[in-house]
Amino acid sequence: MDYRITHVTVYDYTEPVTVSHHAARLTPRQTDGQQRVDFTLAIQPEPALRTVRSDYFGNRVAFFTIQEIHRRLEITATSRVSVNAAQPVKLDLSPAWEDVAALFRDPVSPEMVEPYQFVFDSPLLATAPDLTELARACFPARRPLLAAVAEFNEHLHREFQYDPKATSVATPLGEVVARRRGVCQDFAHVAIAALRSLGLPARYVSGYLRTRPREGEERLVGADASHAWFGVFCPMLGWIDFDPTNNCLPADEHITVGYGRDFSDVSPVSGIITGGGRHEVRVAVEVEPLTGKGKPE
Repeated sequence: MDYRITHVTVYDYTEPVTVSHHAARLTPRQTDGQQRVDFTLAIQPEPALRTVRSDYFGNRVAFFTIQEIHRRLEITATSRVSVNAAQPVKLDLSPAWEDVAALFRDPVSPEMVEPYQFVFDSPLLATAPDLTELARACFPARRPLLAAVAEFNEHLHREFQYDPKATSVATPLGEVVARRRGVCQDFAHVAIAALRSLGLPARYVSGYLRTRPREGEERLVGADASHAWFGVFCPMLGWIDFDPTNNCLPADEHITVGYGRDFSDVSPVSGIITGGGRHEVRVAVEVEPLTGKGKPE
């Protein structure tokens, strides 16, 4: 499936900004199942300095500096991506979850060093006994890892209610668990922290999701949004992704932008400004499926 994604972020400031430095992680990744065909990043006002490099996790990051006085910053990322659905994973044929967890206790073999870093606490996530208990029923003795994670993914989808007004980026994980409400970022964080509490490596995945209008309704331009899900490491298979918000394994309707320990590693836009006073931020995302000739469906 081919997509054109337009991601617009607008900052309006109540006072002039004299200088600002920003980092934008908006470039879709190149993976075995995803090809980035094209990507452009338009910024107004025009930055005085701009560089692009890969971060520690392999995500493409654009760093830019604006040195002219401004009250408005607009960042438009336009991507064209081709996504191929992977072969279905046989969940029951994965190794027992305890055997996988045992691979990440000291000493760790050189082959497991990369996923090993995703076992530990991270800036926004900390393991805790209540998170262990949240997942424990889905992880009985000797159960295949991916079958257990799939059930846990379904459990989160069933027990946690999607509510965009319930949380913000700053809402602590414990509050999300207690209230059982939140958004995709919260559900991914809960899953990751719970799996790490069992000694399993889990990582945060940011990206986009193709959304479909209800029957009889027109698709609204800009009505889509950034999305988040999580991945768990399985020996021999590598990283396998799960989406608790939609209770599914991501396929050709999920577009991957970044990997990290938690949201703090893959925030779409971050920065430091001088001046500005208060600000309002607006984000609009459009995920547009394309036909074989590159035209919208």
